[in-house]
Amino acid sequence: MKEISEKDALFRLSALCSSAEHCSYEMIQKMQKWGLSEEVQDRIMRKLTEEKFIDDERFCRFFVKDKIRYSKWGRRKIEQALWAKRIPASIQQDVLDNVEKEEYLNILRPLLKKKRKSTKATNDYELNGKLIRFALSKGFGMDIIRECIDNADEFNIDEDEN
Repeated sequence: MKEISEKDALFRLSALCSSAEHCSYEMIQKMQKWGLSEEVQDRIMRKLTEEKFIDDERFCRFFVKDKIRYSKWGRRKIEQALWAKRIPASIQQDVLDNVEKEEYLNILRPLLKKKRKSTKATNDYELNGKLIRFALSKGFGMDIIRECIDNADEFNIDEDEN
């Protein structure tokens, strides 16, 4: 790969950050891939942060909102993804603690309702086990899963329609 200058790297990264939210770890990975020295990386990161191209807290807020609304992920799965992006735990906790329980419930209820219709089971115990495993795989905690399954009045309506 052709050597990239500090000025060119800064230009490319600022253009990238202008088009979408990125975290500092993603920028560092790019610079390492380009073979930039640690000293150059530090200068570029300082500049990107000062000019607000990169803000890990802002990135975290957008990431959490997107993963809940569009990917329909629960808190655990989001935490793992943020950990993989090296977002500090303090930022993760602040952002995730501001997500209302009701928001997770509003995502999980329709997911379980849809999954219930397509899941084959010989009894309620087996069905609930499959639904719990499904919800856990989406990153939801047992407390929210239990609440959705225990209060599944809307599921019973659907069963009577069949």
